[in-house]
Formats: sequence, C-alpha cells, structure tokens
Amino acid sequence: MINPVWVLKLVAAAGACCGIVYNLLCLWAASKFLAARRVQAAQNSQSDGPTPPVSILKPVRGIDPEMYASLRSHCLQDYPAYEIIFGVHEAADPAIELIEKLKTEFPQTTIRFQAFPRALGANIKVSNLAQMAPLAAYEYLLVNDSDIRVEPDYLRRVMAEFRDENVGLVTCLYRGVSENSVWSRLEALGISTDFAAGVLMARQLEGGVRFGLGSTLAFHKSDLKEIGGFEALADFLADDYEIGARIAKQGKRVAVAEPVVATFLPEYSWSGFLDHQLRWARGIRDSRPGGYLGLLATFPIPWAVLAVLFAPESGWAWALLALALAVRFCVAIIVGRSVLADAQIKKFLWLVPARDCFAFGLWWAAYRGHTVRWRGNEFVLKNGKIRAKA
Repeated sequence: MINPVWVLKLVAAAGACCGIVYNLLCLWAASKFLAARRVQAAQNSQSDGPTPPVSILKPVRGIDPEMYASLRSHCLQDYPAYEIIFGVHEAADPAIELIEKLKTEFPQTTIRFQAFPRALGANIKVSNLAQMAPLAAYEYLLVNDSDIRVEPDYLRRVMAEFRDENVGLVTCLYRGVSENSVWSRLEALGISTDFAAGVLMARQLEGGVRFGLGSTLAFHKSDLKEIGGFEALADFLADDYEIGARIAKQGKRVAVAEPVVATFLPEYSWSGFLDHQLRWARGIRDSRPGGYLGLLATFPIPWAVLAVLFAPESGWAWALLALALAVRFCVAIIVGRSVLADAQIKKFLWLVPARDCFAFGLWWAAYRGHTVRWRGNEFVLKNGKIRAKA
C-alpha cells in the first residue's frame, strides 16, 4: 500500500526542484535579454532610427496615483512629431481636469481629448480606443496605460525598433512603484521578480514574445486593421495580450524595446489587492491556459516549505528550501535590479517568500471562479472575454 505521506513528500520535492530549475532558466533568459539590449543600445547610439510621426492614444478613467506626472512625461518627449489623444467614457470624468492642465502647460504639444459615451463592448478602455483611432492624424499609433511614466527618449527608442520591417508591434517591460501599503509592495515585487522574469522566459523559449504588454503597444494602422481593429477586442479582458498575439499570428514580430517604463501602484487595501491579482491571474488563465497551468511548476519556495512541513527531520528538505530561497533572491536581484532598474528591490527583498506563497495560493484560487472585478464593476470571464455580471 502506498504511503500518502511519502507521496506528499515526493510531490513537494518535485515541485521545489522544478521551481528551482525554472528560476535558473529565468537567470539564463535575463542574461540573454541583457546582452541583446546592449546590442540594441549600441545600434541606437550609432545610427538614427526611424522617427515617423506618432499618435499616442491614452484612454483614461478616474485618477490614478501620480497620474499628472505620468501624463506629463509624455509631453516631454525628444521626438520630431507626435500628438496625444485622450479618451474618456464619461464627460464628467475627473481626469479631464488634468488633461486641461496639460494643454495649458504644454501649448506647443498637440493634445486633444474627447468623451465617448457609446460602449462598443464590455471593455470600456478598448471601446474608447476604437473610437479614438479614427481621430489619429498619423499612421503609427502608440497605446499605453494612464499610470505609465516614461523618459524623454522613450519614443525615439521605441520607434527605433521599426527599423526592422518585420516588426509589427513594439512593447516594453515595466517596473511597479509601490505606495506604502504592504499589498502595494507585494504587487510591485510580483511585477519585478516574477512577471517580468516570465516574459523573458517566454521570449527565450518561444523564439520571441508573442503578446503585448499594456505598458507600451506601438504599431502601424495597417497592422491594426489586419487584425480587425480595436473593435474586435472590445469584449476581451487582456486586450494588450490579444493585440500582440494577433499581430504575431499575422507573421509579424513583437519586439521588446530598450526602455523600461514605470507604473505607479495604488495604496491597495487587502480586498483591492486581491481583486486586482485575481483579475490578472484569471486573465492569464484564459489567455494562455497551457502557460498558466505550467506556472504551478515555477514556485520553488512554497513547494520547498511544504517539503519541510512534510519532512521536518530530513536534511534534503531544508537544503531544498535554502536553494529555493537563494535562486529566488538571485532572480529578484538580477531581473529586478539589472533588467528593470527597480530601486525598491533591495529594500523589500525580504518580502519575496511571502509574495511567492501568496502567488502559490492565488494560482489555485484562479481556478475556483470566473468572476473578475474591474474599477468597481463585476464581470464574468469566459474564453478571454468579459460580460457584465447579471
């Protein structure tokens, strides 16, 4: 008869070993990315990349942390010709006051905004984008979220990727800047030590990234038209993922540009943090079901903790835990500091085990429902699409 305790020990040990190997591969993927980025930087410094006129589309709703400074950073671009188009859903949106302030501060920058009360789908952000795109004066579009802050050379470095005619979409890695709550810090750690590492792994193992990140989505109008426009994405939760995946399916390359941008996180309460993490996890589960299932093998610390609990007298269990902590701290430092230039990593490194254990529990919780909460509304998620909960 099989001893169930022995089975639990074996499963926990196997999970820890898989997670350790995965994190070692993340270090390899990070080293490959850093080498490629140095080549990108050298190319950009030696020759001028393309600088076609760009229309920046910014769908906004409400006030995000540090929002004015983030929006303002887009008005400080060292770039020949660009415009910024803001779109809101409600005419009384408080973000309009900030847009008017931008127009006053930067009269030399073309800044426009319009309200779009008509909803083309459940995803209001994409609905706004679908109605904003026809207003764009230029053939290249760049979309990013309202909480994204960029450097003055951001546009030049993003658009330089289009020197390769096979590039259909350019995206960027990002780091989270946390507020004072522990939940905000845990989310920032997740972005810098887990999510970004996963993107780098996908880039290496799949021969390139085949999805987009909401931090930056730059593309040509013709490629947007080929995938059905924003209208085709109006009911999808992970619209940034979808636009990248669909452009990649057209045979175009998704490039990860040099810049790393910053996203400013709110001072989450426990419930707000849980809602956001579940929405994120369930969105990935529906967009990349195979990849999400595989995430179970990427958590070395929780599996190693279980191994210690099931075999506290065994030296191998404690050795696995020590090795799991070591590789996770290495990934946090290499990806967080070297790749993302995240200045918070060193200060909050001690929270990585707690964040990983939470993420392990969240992985299971994502399978226990199809409801997501987004900006105060509840939706049912199915096959990547959302609909308002009845």
